[in-house]
Amino acid sequence: MTSVTVMGGGVFGLACAWECLRRGARVRVIEVDRIGAGSSGGTVGALAPHVPENWNEKKAFQLESLKLSEPFWAGVAQAGGVDPGYARTGRVQPLVDEPTVARWRERLAGAARYWPEWARMWISGDGAPMGLRSPTGLFLHDTLTARMSPRAAGAALAAAIRAQGGEITEGVRDAQPDGTVIWATGAAGLSALSDDLGRSVGNGVKGQSALLAYAAPDLPQVFADAVHIVPHADGTVGVGSTSERVFADGGTVDDQLEALIAKAREICPALTNAPVVDRWAGVRPRAASRAPLLGAWPGRPGHFVANGGFKIGFGMTPKVAAVMADLVLDGRDAIPEGFRLTEQATAR
Repeated sequence: MTSVTVMGGGVFGLACAWECLRRGARVRVIEVDRIGAGSSGGTVGALAPHVPENWNEKKAFQLESLKLSEPFWAGVAQAGGVDPGYARTGRVQPLVDEPTVARWRERLAGAARYWPEWARMWISGDGAPMGLRSPTGLFLHDTLTARMSPRAAGAALAAAIRAQGGEITEGVRDAQPDGTVIWATGAAGLSALSDDLGRSVGNGVKGQSALLAYAAPDLPQVFADAVHIVPHADGTVGVGSTSERVFADGGTVDDQLEALIAKAREICPALTNAPVVDRWAGVRPRAASRAPLLGAWPGRPGHFVANGGFKIGFGMTPKVAAVMADLVLDGRDAIPEGFRLTEQATAR
């Protein structure tokens, strides 16, 4: 039986641990703080597909992951008895002017070509949730977009791992793992990896988001004016997020979040009087390529990296877990070229 130690209790680390455990490995997860303490502890949980044009390996990988999401999260829930909050409820986006309408009409053909038959994209003048308005009277709809409750997803993965005999240790610092190790340690891990390789492979970007008390569990999410507004199953709506490259304190909310909340209320008037029940700030790992950073750690035999899920981490999770388990357990490298750590480590 292969023994795998996963460093990091965010969604990438837990999902890799779960997939390795599910395939028969003995698994231990070590988290320096607590499950979901980093960027995986946010509030938004938008699993939205990339624009279906200029198709590339990153978009194809994400699409495959979105297709895997429903059975993946259903299996996690069944194994551990905790609901991760997954649902494919779709998304609505107001089309703000005629050039935008024309651009999206052209993109419909890409969705029809690349997306599965059960996933649709269309333009219409109805179906807008939470009082959403559009200057053109038209909205873009899709049925591929899904939602995830980030904190519930972490709890569900942890419960599944423990239920199947995996070990999770929280609050352990300065651990010295041996044997086969997967490093999924977020922004801090990107910094450590950059130091080890002698060049930057990524950095942390601060994000802020909020939860509002508004029950709309079956409504589609909204994307408008760069804001995600995501109804969750527990009677809350996630609103986010900021992207801050320069910041003094990655864990503190400030006026930027208040401005974001005000914008969300303006976009969806139904949220005007919805109280804020949670405010969150954290630092998300952004790889230099903006794609996940996966593969063997150069110069460290038996050590692997799964990191860099900036903004798209939850949507990428099932596929990331699958290719990392392929690599770690079977020696099969199915990682796309643009995602490989070895490629990013030597790029100039």
